[in-house]
Amino acid sequence: MSTPATARSSGELPLLFGGDVMLGRGIDQILPSPSDPVLYEDYIKDARGYLRLAERANGPVPRAVGPGYVWGAARDTLADPARRRILNLETAITTSATPWPDKGIHYRMHPANIACLTAVSPDCLVLANNHVLDWGRAGLTETLETLEAAGIPFVGAGRDHEEAARPTVLAGANGQRLLVFAVGHGDSGVPADWAATTDRSGVHYLPDLDDEAIERLADLVDSHRRPGDTVVFSIHWGSNWGYQIPEAHRRFAHALIDVAGIDLVHGHSSHHPRAFEVHNERLILYGCGDLINDYEGIGGTAPYRSDLAVLYRSTLRNGQLHALELDPFAIRRLQLQSCSRPDREWLAGMLDRQAQRFGGEVSDTGTRLVCHWDG
Repeated sequence: MSTPATARSSGELPLLFGGDVMLGRGIDQILPSPSDPVLYEDYIKDARGYLRLAERANGPVPRAVGPGYVWGAARDTLADPARRRILNLETAITTSATPWPDKGIHYRMHPANIACLTAVSPDCLVLANNHVLDWGRAGLTETLETLEAAGIPFVGAGRDHEEAARPTVLAGANGQRLLVFAVGHGDSGVPADWAATTDRSGVHYLPDLDDEAIERLADLVDSHRRPGDTVVFSIHWGSNWGYQIPEAHRRFAHALIDVAGIDLVHGHSSHHPRAFEVHNERLILYGCGDLINDYEGIGGTAPYRSDLAVLYRSTLRNGQLHALELDPFAIRRLQLQSCSRPDREWLAGMLDRQAQRFGGEVSDTGTRLVCHWDG
């Protein structure tokens, strides 16, 4: 392995991160070409049921909406070409009618609704998660083909292991490159048999958070990195609910920075935002929370406020975190809307308490949240 310090990036690089983007079920039903609404869940058997729950909670939701509807107040932020925009797409894009067996929840968006994604033109969609194969390997293939046809880069899944493990290469700072790698860890619900192999499609699967995994990933990064590159490592891990950061996650994130030379760790899977940490001047987002979901009206989630979403504006300078600001939104009527003052204050207080565990703070400017950290 090369010494990470010799390969670190140079220059200033503005980035934008979001967590899970779920465009299936109730969301897909309000788009111009909804999928067959049949579901294979214990809770609801028809995707339109999630739409009815949302309407019961917050009022009528329009149908056959335009491609930018669900992004709402976040659309301008997401469409900002000055930042490299990286999101976790937790939805298959497919017409496949065969769900993955023995799996409780299956997300899909009809391929004819791809304009919903091209409306914000993300620079990279992470596919290494526990829903991209919800409709089988045929559904994954159609997802990849649909994204390719739309010109949307993706990372973390592929037709074989080589493609799944390969980074997306984007424009970085000072004419250098930004490399985005992605893995899905088993503790987030990614089935082990979703792992891509030399002759089977799937996700870039991470079975363990141990030294062997760090060495393998460090070798993978070094095989692609050039001097001056910035490296983002996106990881789908952990439980859906709760604020506790497992010590194994923290050790692994630190090792990604210290051993593998990663500049930023983009974590997701939790349905609500979790803590951030700055380790050796590199940012770790342990859980970005849902950016888009159809959970309005579902009981049991109130303590965690999965109806509140965050976009993370980070600016790196020579690979180090220079600034971190958060744009808060509320999910209402299946759309990202501006956050009310009480909701923004609640979110700021919760994130500040979580950040303080790792030497950080979060303050409310009245429009967005600003993060501070030791050092």
